[in-house]
Amino acid sequence: MTFNPDSDIRGGRVTRRRRNAAIGTGVGVGAGGIGVVIVLLLGQLLGVDLSGVVPAPDGGDGSGTGAGGTSLTQCRTGAQANDDIDCRMQAAATSLDAYWGGVLGSEYSQPQMVLFDGATSTGCGSATADVGPFYCPPDQTVYLDTSFYDQLKSRFGASGGPLAQLYVVAHEWGHHIQNITGIMDGLNLQASGPSSDSVRLELQADCFAGSWVEGATRATDEKGHPFLEPPTRAQVADALDAAAAVGDDHIQSTLGSGQVDPDGFTHGTSAQRQKWFETGYEQGPQACTTFDVSARQLG
Repeated sequence: MTFNPDSDIRGGRVTRRRRNAAIGTGVGVGAGGIGVVIVLLLGQLLGVDLSGVVPAPDGGDGSGTGAGGTSLTQCRTGAQANDDIDCRMQAAATSLDAYWGGVLGSEYSQPQMVLFDGATSTGCGSATADVGPFYCPPDQTVYLDTSFYDQLKSRFGASGGPLAQLYVVAHEWGHHIQNITGIMDGLNLQASGPSSDSVRLELQADCFAGSWVEGATRATDEKGHPFLEPPTRAQVADALDAAAAVGDDHIQSTLGSGQVDPDGFTHGTSAQRQKWFETGYEQGPQACTTFDVSARQLG
């Protein structure tokens, strides 16, 4: 998916944090846990239980404010977004804000996005790149180590491409929508299984991501320039391929034990993730009814 070179991509709340030695040597991801963080994009099968995260760094309160960061003021145009990964993330945030602001109106509030290297502090405790991209509800922030995109191709076997990268961001934005609209209130995110709340939450975020891909070409900057050019079939295929690459069954069979265990599902199968992305892409966010359908209808 290509950004309109003339679009003004300023506006998204994105910062870049460089590696901080004090937190870069923090506790491993597998230790401890907090109940408030949602199950993350990659899921348990990277070797960590992502229904929890590690404690805050020593002496920190977990607010995520101590590590600082630099705003991406150098990122101003869609042309820069097409050439530079940080500017692409800035443009994605600005486009997602415009799209969801149009869908939700005054109910929408901007999340923040933090790009980091290796490790960082968050409102959900400290986190390392091993966790993968995630959204933290307490500080309403998406955290992303952009080296993950290399892993998406090399480790998970996705074809890659700009829209595959944007799918990841849009999925995490979907969790922000679930947070601010109350969808995730009262869910049991510790449970797993084919029709668990965790799976339904993740599939709905995929659906919300698909709805943004279709609607993003109509979201415009203040001068009326659309942020994104219409995606090609090949680009949509890249996004679907990325969704399939992080399906529970694919990860279990290729990176886990080699056996598929539905009772351990936390994100949905490859086919389900593709199905719900396509549902959002074809029918819009109102069709993202993963909590209203039967287990069979989930896909």
